[in-house]
Amino acid sequence: MTEPRPVLVVTSLYDPTADVVIRELHDRGVPVVRLDSGDFPASLSVEAEITPHGLVGRLSTLSRTADLAGIRALYYRRPTGFVFPHLSEQDARFAVTQAPYGLGGVLAAVPDCRYVNHPHRIGDAEFKPSGLAAAVGAGFLVPPTLVTSSPDAARAFVKRHGSVIYKPLWNPVYLVDGVSNVVEVAEVTADAIDDGVGGTAHLFQQRVPKTADIRVTVIGSQVFCVRIDSGLLDWRTDYSLLRYTPVDPPAGIGQALQSYLAAFGLVFGAFDFCVGEDGRWWFLECNPSGQWYWLEEATGLPMLSALADLLEKTP
Repeated sequence: MTEPRPVLVVTSLYDPTADVVIRELHDRGVPVVRLDSGDFPASLSVEAEITPHGLVGRLSTLSRTADLAGIRALYYRRPTGFVFPHLSEQDARFAVTQAPYGLGGVLAAVPDCRYVNHPHRIGDAEFKPSGLAAAVGAGFLVPPTLVTSSPDAARAFVKRHGSVIYKPLWNPVYLVDGVSNVVEVAEVTADAIDDGVGGTAHLFQQRVPKTADIRVTVIGSQVFCVRIDSGLLDWRTDYSLLRYTPVDPPAGIGQALQSYLAAFGLVFGAFDFCVGEDGRWWFLECNPSGQWYWLEEATGLPMLSALADLLEKTP
């Protein structure tokens, strides 16, 4: 009897969301190979050959081996970055440029495999300006937004739109007195903008007076919408205040969601909207690797089953 093709899960060692997905796949009899690309090359090796018949070879961890030609689906979550502490500084700089193009290139070229999501498509979709532009093209309402390194342009934008919030374009770890922090979404005034804005790119967006937030998780063709009531500007700052209610999307939202995902070649997306005082949904962002399982625990929506179905199906 032919062994069933495994699902390859690429993520860090600590990923509770991946844990529950793997457990569900195991319960269905679907084999799983889990690896963290950040373990390369210490405890992860790659052998891949480009042949007239396509890409062949294997990925090997300390305990498992995955035949590249036999992978059913690849669930790309949140692997750690490449590090080479055993090398000199110069050699490490060289190695860290080779690894993503080598191992990363192999992971991006697995034959006959369903990606959830493809790592290159994730990378494309994580750029906020292109995401906002795609949202406009998909038909979503998007608040007026400015990306700039000009203090004068930022001040003029704030004066023109009144209530404006600042958002980081990416969320790296930010150390304050040695303590890890994240840069939060916050309201900003024209007087608060100084010449420091000229140091890099910044995102400013008109604040939409809201009555609630919405998290929409799209898994393949299935759409799960949850209203989040909190009274907070950014609901992610205090999960203890959140109240969750499953809701149906307004007319037109479902088609726009699929149009947005198609623009980036995604099959999964975690969308954030705010609900304006008139009830309309305003697009804020889409995270192609966003968290979702805590919403199933809070609401009972069958998102785990939907994701496992997507990974289990043969492309």
